[in-house]
Amino acid sequence: MKNKKSCSTDCNSAADLLNRTCFCKTLKREELLASLQAQSLPVEVLQHFEQLFSHTAVFISPVQWRQLQLLVQTVMRVTALPAYQQAVLSRAPAIAHKASPVSGVFMGFDFHLNEDGPHIIEINTNAGGAFLNAILLSAQTACCNAAGDFPQLLQPQVEAEFVAMFRREWQLARGDQILRCIALVDENPSAQFLYPEFLLAQSVFERAGIKTLIVDPRELDVVDGKLCYQQQVIDLVYNRLTDFSLTQPGNSVLRYAYENNLIVLTPNPYHHALYADKRNLALLSDETKLNELGVSNEDINTLLVGIPRTQLISADNAEHLWQERKQLFFKPAAGYGSKATYRGDKITKRVWDEILQGDYVAQRQIPPSERGILVDEQEVALKMDVRAYVYNSDIQLLAARLYQGQTTNFRTQGGGFAPVFVAE
Repeated sequence: MKNKKSCSTDCNSAADLLNRTCFCKTLKREELLASLQAQSLPVEVLQHFEQLFSHTAVFISPVQWRQLQLLVQTVMRVTALPAYQQAVLSRAPAIAHKASPVSGVFMGFDFHLNEDGPHIIEINTNAGGAFLNAILLSAQTACCNAAGDFPQLLQPQVEAEFVAMFRREWQLARGDQILRCIALVDENPSAQFLYPEFLLAQSVFERAGIKTLIVDPRELDVVDGKLCYQQQVIDLVYNRLTDFSLTQPGNSVLRYAYENNLIVLTPNPYHHALYADKRNLALLSDETKLNELGVSNEDINTLLVGIPRTQLISADNAEHLWQERKQLFFKPAAGYGSKATYRGDKITKRVWDEILQGDYVAQRQIPPSERGILVDEQEVALKMDVRAYVYNSDIQLLAARLYQGQTTNFRTQGGGFAPVFVAE
């Protein structure tokens, strides 16, 4: 019988071997197109989907799958501690101090994987792509006889779970009242890169009997104590804004409605402050601070292995971090979508001066693993990360993003979203 260490190594090696040497095209594009057409999406939206999806799948080992689950559960357990919440909310804007009865939909845990297991690169509270990846599951073919049981999920099953999640959010805040109308809110939504996903979400919710609007926050109004869009009363707002504290003038009506409990907002500023502020990673990867918060030794060990050491940048450590920059990645505390992030070996002195003037963290680099893929029948290695969509500590869905360049993007030929399978 193999010992635990060798079993772990062999299992991880099998998944890694598949990622490097399996060049199967698992995506059945005609079936995907048929699924999309069934949603009655506009032709121009269907054309946009080509750049969103890769034609291959990604593999992880059973050990990595268990490590992913453990890391997510540990983070959620630690962030629920009163001492942790007091620490992070003390530096958060006032609006984030409003405690939320809801859990927050579509938390996204982004991982890089290596021989030591998965590592959390960042946590997001309005992670995009869940509905897209649900429909992607409907158009996959078996690959190398290597796919295990997860995530062998049917698209309707995943979508039903998403709908149940939103109904649960509503019940947590409003009890037995009926959820009649959801508004998916983002700035100029039809111009957003993931606008096709908004349309998919709208289709899913409306098939479940929930009227669904896609709205710019500037189009909202408060009438007789209710948030409305063109006289339609809104019950719940699915928040896709990147103005996480609702400070921009265009979001003032939504902010008023949230502060006065006129609507259920998910995710909301409280969730962002608790989970997605990049400064939290510095706390979650600091052994001394975790001990001070009363975190158990077992949870501390899990976090130190699974979260790259992250530091707040200050005048005190700036010179040291500059010297160590080639091993670091620099991110704005309130960043999203890889905007204004810099790999340390690529930054100039000018950029460094800008970083020092901003609110940045420095994170130890964990290079992404790679997925072999055929592009124009040529073998190419793309970088990859893995995203876990999480609700209430449970992973609902895994997806990978394949790309070239410094950070994830959807401009790489052959890249895009890919389903994740456990390699037996």
